[in-house]
Amino acid sequence: MSHRLIRKVIAAIVFALLSQPMFAQNISEIAKSDPLIISGAVGTQNTYRYSSHGNGYGSPLSNVIYANLNICLYGFNMPFSLYYSNDNLNFNYPQISFNFSPTYKNWTGYFGQSTMSMSNYVMNMSFNGVGLEYSSKKFRAGIFYGRLRNAINADPNDPYARTPQYKRMGWGFKAGYGSGKNYIDLYMLYAYDSQNSIDEQWRQQINPQENIVVGIKGCVTPFKWLSLTANAATSIFNTDVRAPKAPVKTDFDKVFDVKYSSLMRFAGDINANIILKGLNASISYRMVQPNYTSLGTYYMSNNYHSLGISVSTSLFNKVSLSGIFSAQADNLSKEQLYTTCGYVYAANASTRIGKHFSIMAGYNGYLQTQRDGTCVVNDTTRVHRIMSSYSITPAYNLDTEHLGHNISLSANLTKNKDLNKFATGVGDVKTTALGLSYNIDVKPIETDFTLTYSRQQSIGYNSKYTSDVASLGTSRSFLKENNLNLSASVSLSYNEVERQSKSLSLGADFSASYTLKKVHMFSASASFNKYGDVNITQTRSGLDCTDISVSLNYTYTFTLLAIKNKANKGK
Repeated sequence: MSHRLIRKVIAAIVFALLSQPMFAQNISEIAKSDPLIISGAVGTQNTYRYSSHGNGYGSPLSNVIYANLNICLYGFNMPFSLYYSNDNLNFNYPQISFNFSPTYKNWTGYFGQSTMSMSNYVMNMSFNGVGLEYSSKKFRAGIFYGRLRNAINADPNDPYARTPQYKRMGWGFKAGYGSGKNYIDLYMLYAYDSQNSIDEQWRQQINPQENIVVGIKGCVTPFKWLSLTANAATSIFNTDVRAPKAPVKTDFDKVFDVKYSSLMRFAGDINANIILKGLNASISYRMVQPNYTSLGTYYMSNNYHSLGISVSTSLFNKVSLSGIFSAQADNLSKEQLYTTCGYVYAANASTRIGKHFSIMAGYNGYLQTQRDGTCVVNDTTRVHRIMSSYSITPAYNLDTEHLGHNISLSANLTKNKDLNKFATGVGDVKTTALGLSYNIDVKPIETDFTLTYSRQQSIGYNSKYTSDVASLGTSRSFLKENNLNLSASVSLSYNEVERQSKSLSLGADFSASYTLKKVHMFSASASFNKYGDVNITQTRSGLDCTDISVSLNYTYTFTLLAIKNKANKGK
């Protein structure tokens, strides 16, 4: 390591120590935390690679030296890390991230970067500010104020500049009453962009926005076997707060001005859940109007509605059955060129026969169709596709005094077909996959052996791809504390693209790891792969390509200083 790199590291460490950073910690846990723990790890990773194709894809020798140090002061963690690899140095020190969440009886305070649970239609992002929450057995309430996102002022001359954005502030509250089976919660959020938070050159190109969202969520259980839940929100959204004020009066005039750029939208869902003896069922409906926006949420899909049904039951306490169906359609605004509909359906069954045999089977399907919107759908280009997947997985296990056997077979058939009557079949694909696995545990020598075989074939328009892979592996732990672990495997792979190529690959892998006194960890691994085109019609064919990789690693973990809380001693 050069003197310049050493000076950089020292300077970075000094700067990090002077910055006095802190991470999230609940004040109520401080009294239980250890006063001071200084711990870390140092290690090295060294890998050698060889390829008969040359070293164009990477360096033949990779050397890494790393060091981690963590200072834990009454639960506050300050991590430092140093990473050096082939003359590249990265040093990371903890950035300032302030978060206190003190609790006292039923009260919780929020200071710094925090998250408060609210309706997913109202707010699901964190805020940087202050908040207070109260929660008892049945009554709950909360309020917060803070920054929802930082401003970004990008340099217009920078070719990799990020998209500028305003600083966004917000405040909100929630209140609710009830238990898990019968409750009601109300939510409100007001968010706005700070117009002076970005350079003036950007203000004419980016509109500052403003938003008020009111939500309600509740559940009622009229019978033991039936519960109904609902979650809904209404959003009034100003796409440009600089637009003229509209001559409209609302209940929010004191905090929100309705303008000619305002949009009022709705989003919500309702669910019915049925629990009977041996039967669970649910039905749900969701609708999100076009351009529904809450400035307190990340991206949310809109302009669609959906219906979902799910059922599960058990027959004779042996056979488990389940099924789902959902349908979704967009273009609620009737302004899109076309309306797209999607249908998802599935059925699954599983059972156990005797003590050793089990079997699972399933079907999954997806149908996509297209209807008229503002334009009439052309039959020659109409989207009408279906995907169907069938699977079955039997398994057998037998455990004896000296041997443990586990055999499983999997089979899957997937069809993807264009149903358009003018379709030529170019996009149609049929894929079959078979898998066989046998695992034997030889108990007298505490060794596992695993044999696997898989075959996959995909048939498309004038194309056929086939892949066969077989492998044999073993692993075992040694020594009194099983701190020496060895594993090895060999594999054979054959791939064929009909009328194009036939390739064969033979590989072997070996790994070993050893732990000394729980703080020294040594590991080594090696892999060898011989492959090539084996199509005899080629001018040159055979396993004439070779890849070799060898890796040696070491890690040492340590604790420099540990001043523990008396209650934690001995743990």
